Amino acid sequence: MFKIKIFISLLIFSSLLFGTSVIKNETREIEKNIDQLNKKINFQEKDFNESQLDYFYLTSPSMIEKRIKNLDIEQYLPMEYSKIFLSISNFNNLQNKYVSQD
Repeated sequence: MFKIKIFISLLIFSSLLFGTSVIKNETREIEKNIDQLNKKINFQEKDFNESQLDYFYLTSPSMIEKRIKNLDIEQYLPMEYSKIFLSISNFNNLQNKYVSQD
């Protein structure tokens, strides 16, 4: 009777010990995944904030006025329609023609 109680106690203790180690390993893996995701989120938030700052800076009325003034200094002409490529294949075909003529 005494041996059965010790055996049952050891069995329960070892099963709880094993269960604790399994749960601890799983939570460690979950914590690692959470840390990786937090790093990605922080990087994305930083990138978003920088992009937002660039957008607000570049679209401010004073910056637009400066850009317009800079554009007025140089003479710009509209692009000919024949120089606008509708796809990359058209551009490649034209480049191949120039390369084959040389």
